[in-house]
Amino acid sequence: MLSWKRGESSPLPAPTRSSGQSDLALGAIRKLSGSVSEVGHDAAEVRGALDDVQRVVSAQAQAMQALADELKGVARAQVAITAATTQSNQSVQRARDALASAGAEVEGMSQTLKQVSEAAAGITRISLQTRLVAFNASVEAKHAGDAGRGFGVVADAIKSLAAQVETSSKAIVSAIASLQTRIDHFSTQLVERDSAKPSEVHAAFRAVETEVTAIATSAGQSAHQVEALNARARELESEVGEAQHGLKVALAGSDRFLKLSEDLIEQIAGSGVEVEDGEFIRLAQGAARDIAALLEEALRSNAISEADLFDENYRPIEGTNPAQVLTRFCQLTDRLLPEIQERVVQANPKIVFCIAADRNGYIATHNKKYCHPQRKGDTVWNTANSRYRRIFNDRTGLASARNTKPFLLQTYRRDMGGGKFVILKEAAAPIVVNGRHWGGLRLAFNF
Repeated sequence: MLSWKRGESSPLPAPTRSSGQSDLALGAIRKLSGSVSEVGHDAAEVRGALDDVQRVVSAQAQAMQALADELKGVARAQVAITAATTQSNQSVQRARDALASAGAEVEGMSQTLKQVSEAAAGITRISLQTRLVAFNASVEAKHAGDAGRGFGVVADAIKSLAAQVETSSKAIVSAIASLQTRIDHFSTQLVERDSAKPSEVHAAFRAVETEVTAIATSAGQSAHQVEALNARARELESEVGEAQHGLKVALAGSDRFLKLSEDLIEQIAGSGVEVEDGEFIRLAQGAARDIAALLEEALRSNAISEADLFDENYRPIEGTNPAQVLTRFCQLTDRLLPEIQERVVQANPKIVFCIAADRNGYIATHNKKYCHPQRKGDTVWNTANSRYRRIFNDRTGLASARNTKPFLLQTYRRDMGGGKFVILKEAAAPIVVNGRHWGGLRLAFNF
């Protein structure tokens, strides 16, 4: 049985009924309380739906921003492609000019070789004539007898030399003819004489020019398309921005609506009229006081220091998803809190959980059914079944953890993982240890 501290009155007035209150008035108030509770349920549904839409819109906004960045990158790439194709065209033209110049040089070389060939042919003719003269001189020397013997020796030497010259000149003519054939073929490749029948080199240049031109044309068309996409992306970004603004306004309105329903429930519950939520408020307040008493006793017995009890240095547990953290008071709460938290959970079948959170929404020790070790790689299961050692600093979690009023009532949508949500009410009461606010007792229950 949860108990209040001796000599302390309950912050929530016990159900009373003065002589001036009629059954009709009490019934109307209870009916109003039920209606307001339903309004809170619907408001929480709307708030949760708006949260979902906001997440989607935020994701779309991020995607639009990423798309805009990608389009900018594509545009920059297209500018670079256009510049590269322009340079390529210029390079091809320079290569064609160089090719034409080389062709002219090759034609000049061909003409020079022809002249050399003609000169070699002239040498051959001269050598033939020289051999003929030498032969005649040799014949005459023989007719002259001993007197012409010396002249005959000279004639024979000249004839031999002329034969060597003829052989060399013929070799030169043959080599030049072979070189001439090669140069003529090379010249045919370099010099475009018939545009209808281009050489392989000129055909290759034309193919390069055609491909580069096609790339430039495609890049230009793509640039226009990207610009159109950019314009549309800017419009969509503006529309998403307007949607985000509208959602912010809607969220603010739903928050005010939800807060109004919660305030009405709190005022009715605090008026002394017994309402449906009164039992859960009293359970939360009693559990908060019992936990505070246990923590104060732990300080008195030196089971923990005040610095460790109020430790906010959260140390991440590696490899956890959702992220789990540790503090210096985890072992103490694991030892002290389950008895109270589990007892309260069993007090009414509508209760979903009863947990103590520090001022930052950190749940060191959850109810046993939510304290299963995480499964590696199974985030959905972990979200629903491994809820201890986690910080719940959402709107509801922080409001309950930092509440200093006698009690706080909230209605919210709880994420169960895997896209599943439930609408819950939550009664919260502050946990005060030796006059210092440690956190809050959170008691959630179904409608």
